[in-house]
This record gives sequence, C-alpha cells and structure tokens, in this order.
Amino acid sequence: MKLVYLTLFIAFSLLATGQNKVSGTISDKDNKALPNVIISLPELHKETLADAEGKYALTNLPNGTFTVLFSAMGYATKSIPTTLSEKEIILNVTLEENIIHMDEVIVSTAFNKLQSQNVMKVEHESLKSLQQKGAATLIEGLATIPGVAQVSTGTSIGKPVIRGLSGNRVLVYSQGVRLENQQFGEEHGLGLNDAGVESVEVIKGPASLLYGSDALGGVLYFNPEKFANANEFKADFSQRLFSNTLGSNTSLGLKTSTDNWKFLARGSYNTHADYQIPNGDRVTNTRYNESDLKTGIGYSNSSFSSVLRYNFNKLDLGIPENGIAKQSTSHETEFPRQAVNNHILSLHNNFYFKNSKLDADLGYIFNDRSEFEDSNVASLHMKLRTLNYDLKYYFPKLGKVETIIGVQGMHQTNTNSGEELLIPDAVTNDFGVFGTANYEFGKNVLQAGLRFDNRKVSTEEHGTANTEGYFKAIDKSFDSFNASLGYKTHLADDFTLRLNVASGFRAPNLAELTSNGVHEGSNRYEIGNADLKNEQNLQTDLNLEYKSSHFEIFANGFYNHINHYIFISPNGTIIDGNNVYDYVQANAKLYGGEAGIHFHPHPLDWLHFTSSFETVIGKKDNGDNLPLIPANKWNNTFRGEFELKNWWKEGFATLNIESTLAQNNHSEFETKTNGYTLVNLGLGGKIILNKTIFNLNLNANNLLDKTYVSHLSRLKSDGIPNVGRSIVLGINFAI
Repeated sequence: MKLVYLTLFIAFSLLATGQNKVSGTISDKDNKALPNVIISLPELHKETLADAEGKYALTNLPNGTFTVLFSAMGYATKSIPTTLSEKEIILNVTLEENIIHMDEVIVSTAFNKLQSQNVMKVEHESLKSLQQKGAATLIEGLATIPGVAQVSTGTSIGKPVIRGLSGNRVLVYSQGVRLENQQFGEEHGLGLNDAGVESVEVIKGPASLLYGSDALGGVLYFNPEKFANANEFKADFSQRLFSNTLGSNTSLGLKTSTDNWKFLARGSYNTHADYQIPNGDRVTNTRYNESDLKTGIGYSNSSFSSVLRYNFNKLDLGIPENGIAKQSTSHETEFPRQAVNNHILSLHNNFYFKNSKLDADLGYIFNDRSEFEDSNVASLHMKLRTLNYDLKYYFPKLGKVETIIGVQGMHQTNTNSGEELLIPDAVTNDFGVFGTANYEFGKNVLQAGLRFDNRKVSTEEHGTANTEGYFKAIDKSFDSFNASLGYKTHLADDFTLRLNVASGFRAPNLAELTSNGVHEGSNRYEIGNADLKNEQNLQTDLNLEYKSSHFEIFANGFYNHINHYIFISPNGTIIDGNNVYDYVQANAKLYGGEAGIHFHPHPLDWLHFTSSFETVIGKKDNGDNLPLIPANKWNNTFRGEFELKNWWKEGFATLNIESTLAQNNHSEFETKTNGYTLVNLGLGGKIILNKTIFNLNLNANNLLDKTYVSHLSRLKSDGIPNVGRSIVLGINFAI
C-alpha cells in the first residue's frame, strides 16, 4: 500500500493542467446536419450529444493526446486522435452510413481501442441487446454470445463457461475490479444483477498478461452504466415480468451531472418462484429473491478525474435437493438455502500529464456467504475480504508506439464461523508487474507484452488429524512468467486478420489444495493436494472477419494446451459410504471455435439475418474427455426493424432458432446429452403515446414448450428438465 500512496503523491505533484475545448459540426455525406450523435472521449469519461443542428462542444479538457469518438446508430463510428494544448480544437466530421454494426471502444484490453482497431478479438454486447432476447438473468444473457455458456442450477445459479473453461479459470470484473465470491463452489453463482450494467466484454482466451491468475480461460468485463452528460438530470423506471417463474424485476435509477461533479444511484428488486417445466410441474426450491443497490459519484477537471462506486447485492437462494416435490408458487425460500451479501467498493483515478497518463484503481470486495441446512442457524458461514490495487502508467507516444507498464496486487482473507468448513481460514497475497506495447505501421498493428506474478497462500490448521474436516496448515508460493504476442492486418478492404498467441496461468484454489470431506450435492469425499502446481497454458487464436455495409462474416479458431490441468479422480476407496476422489493433475487440450454471418440485404433495409455456429472439444492428453464441455450449438436469428407512423419508433421483431447438438463427448463422471431445438420470439421498440414515451420488450422463450436438458445443468443427474415456455414483458420509462 505504501507504493500506492507514494505513486499517488508523485502523480499529484506532476499534474499538468489545461483548459481545452473541442467543438464542431457533424453531418452526413450530403452535408445534412446529424443530430443526437454521441461525441465522447472514453479516456476522460466525457460525453455529449450533438444538437438539432449537428453542433457539439466538449469543454474543461486536460492537455494531452486523446481519441475523440463520433458514433450514431446506422453510421460507422469515427475515431480521431486529437492533441489538446490549451486552445480550442475545431473538428467538423462527416459520418458514413453503416447499417450492420456500430464500433465500440473496448475497455477490457490494455489500449482501449475501437474493436476494429483492436489486436485481440473481444465480444462486446450491450445490456439492452441482451434484455431484448428476454434473458431472465445476466448469465443467461451472456450464454447467448458465441463461445460462452453457463453451468446452471435451476434459474437462479449460473456460472460462466468460456470455450469449455469455468470456475476459477474465468475471471470476472465488475466496476473495474476483480470479483471474488468463492468461485470454486459448484453452487456459487455469478452474484451480479444486470441493473446498472451498461455492457459486457468477453475475452475468449488467456488474459493473464493484463489480469494475472484466474484469467487463464478468459475474462468477463462488466462496464457500469454511464453518468449523465454535463448539466443533465435523468431518472428512469423499469419493470419486467416473467410468466414461467411468476417473477418480477423492478429497477429505479436517477443520475445528474454538472461540469465537474457526477452522481448516480440505482435500486432494484428481483423475485421468482420455482421454475416450471413443460409438463406443468415446478422444480422445488429453485425460487430466489435479490435486492441490489448501485451508486456512484465522480469528479473531473482539466487535471484529473476520480470515480467512486459502490454496489450492494443481497441474495436469498433456494437450493434444489428434492427435485420435483411439493408444488408451490411461493417466493419464500425453503431449507436448504443460501444467503449471500456482496459488497463492491471501487475507486478509479486518472491523472493527466502533458503527454502521458497514470491510472490508479483501488477495489474492496466483501463476500458474506451463509448456508442453512434445516434451521436459521448457519451451518456454513464464510467471509471473504479482498483488497486489490491496479496502477498503470501510459508513456508518451513515441512515433507510432504506445507503451504501458503496470503493477497489480491483491490481499485476501477467508474466515469461517459456521460448524461446517469447505475451505480453511486463509490469507492470499498476489503481486504482479507487466509491460505491454502497441505498434502501428501502415495497415498493420503489432502488440506484445510480458508479465511476472507471485501468489502466496497461507492457511490455518483446523480439526483433528486423520479425521474428516481436518485441514493441515500450508504455506505455498506460486510464480509464473507470461507473455502475449498479437498481430492484426487488413488482407484487403474490409477483410481483417487477427493472430494472437498468449500464455496464461492459474494457481490452485483453496478447495483443490485443502479439501478433506464430503462435498454436499455430489455424494463424494474430496481430498485436496497441497503439492499441486500452477495450471499453465498456451493458446493460439486466429480470427478472420469481413465487414461491408450489407454483409459480415467471421471465423474464430483456437487451440489451447494446458499443462498440469487440475481435476478430480476416484482413488478406489470408500469413506462413510462415499467414493473418495483425489485432486490430481494431467496435461489437457481444448480446441474449436466460432463462425457466423450477418446479412442485411439491399434494398430490404428492414431485414437482418444472423447465424453462428460454435464448437469446443476438451480432452486430457491420454484421450479422456474433460468435464463440463458445452455441446455444439447452431444459432439463427431473423430480425425485422420498422416504424409505425409517429407512435412506434425503433421497432423490432425477432425469430430465433437455437439448435443444440447432442453431447456424446462426455467425461467419466457425466452421461451423454440429447440434442434439442428451441424457438424464441421477440417484439419491441419505443412507444410514443401523446407525451408518454417508454421502451417495450415482449419475448416468448422456448415458445413450443420443448422438454430438454442442458448438458451443463447440475440438475441433469436427477433427470430434471430445464425451464419450459416463458413469456417476458419489459417496460422502461424515462421519468
């Protein structure tokens, strides 16, 4: 922490101030003014809208070189690098029509480029687009992105899977800080509410260079909602209703800003009964209730900006253990159940010098998790406290070379107060240092980086030796060097190639190192291994994409080899009637990819057709299949866009056909899963009735009420199907 404070002190003492302004007019190719264009400087968290005459102005800007973005629906995003030096810059811009896609700034990668400029292929999805698909939860929406799936326990608990890797192999970022919520547990979900989330970015591959341990398989980076533009006040109310679970999701938000200060607050409440399967039965105790509060305050001037955000999430989750038993539409959870209180506090600071920048971010996460078996006395009570820091210095640009060095660290404590212990009391400390550079030459971009990490894990002894629940004290240290190299080029106009090679690592988690007891819900006695080594991988990614005004096609391929892959294996003995499993290691490989098209035929400007196929194969080097590998999936969507006079704007109607193939490549602990096809419908848009304006979404998911079981459902072993037909109605009002 002394390093953090010293760096901040030096930064304040070196600040270079400036009073700069960027202004101009935006028009189309016919020189017609374009209103409502979004003009932003992502690095400065500054944004405004062009007025009815296409005019705009951004003021109170620091000295330095920044990228000014101009974006509007139906037009290609334009980015203009601009050097500010205590004077007004006039930028008059012409935007070109582009119906298919809108370029987005990628925050999760090092240099915050537009996706079209980025060396690494990153999937970006707005929360609005996920909600238009009728997703009941955030993780359910993520599973519609090619290459992403979920391990689910009913409708309430979902764990993300990226190209066959899940749990501690996928790192989640919220509010710019890594989310720590005991990810090792099979029944420990994401623990994030979609209210107050602007968008999500998915890195499908090792991102240990930027994020350290646990980013071996990829990263989910959730961008929080933006503040209001300067001198604006906004308030909104949204309500979603779910027929299958008799559920309701209510959210109320407000935000306001001056030239320097910004504030927002959002509260939401989510409640659901047991989900219903196609034969009409409900799956007992899959109900849940969730309360969520998000708030933020920010300050910026011509020298620096600072944003403080806080998120409190309270979950009351039923744990389904009895399958289809007592039928009820109650929303009150039964035993066994979980109670999870999660606090996320983040502070993001940006210090602007003459030609460089320092980012200094701090985060604190407190995950308070209790499990109640048959009474209101918690049998399991775990408290996980995590403090992390992230410092990145952006050097002055040398020609066409951009360079970043960074220091990251984490201090984490786990304590237990219940009778049952899954993992012992422990302290974990991470430290990492990295450097990365981006070089542009002609139509080519080259990016490379190197990183060193150290993780120290110390646990306390607990229990009586040679008995169940005994944890031997350990003191372990894990080191890893990792590197990445990426290349992007234009093979022809609108035809892009990206090639990335990166290594990643994951230190063993506490459960893998220390387990000694029966794992509830799986009927197996698990024994940890204090001698486990780092998982270390090397992945090669190839991305090809062609984009024009009316046609888009992409193909992503990957090969991922993991040394010392950690898994459980039976040792042939039995304790108290339970088979005993050891945590062991072996080399493994995963390979596959995603491919798809987006067709927007001319002159049928109202019609869009998208189709994607995804596949992943995971095997140990001895040929055995890895567990929790999602089945191949083929997804097709027809989308029509329309307007009805002056009362239905931005209208859309969708038909989605999602075909999941049979999964016959299952591990020794799994069984094969039959294929199935789901049909989903969607309808929505902006409704204008006199002076009342609201956004409407209406979805019918699993329209044909198909009985199916997902390969990654934890209820599959009990023969319990996934959710049946669900009608989802969503309304959002600007107050």
